[in-house]
Amino acid sequence: MSNKKNWLEWLVSVEFAVNNKIYSVTKVFLFMANYGRELRMVADIKRKEKVIDFVERIKKEVEE
Repeated sequence: MSNKKNWLEWLVSVEFAVNNKIYSVTKVFLFMANYGRELRMVADIKRKEKVIDFVERIKKEVEE
């Protein structure tokens, strides 16, 4: 993903990953520490094709 102009497109995924990680010092998710509740991912089943396309794009970026 380096030198790409579409970083804004990836920002939501990065934010989710950071907030959904257990930190060694606090032993809780960052989202839980900040908001006092668990982070929930809301998925729309009707958009399954978009999710598959997104996953394929991530795989391609990682391979590059």
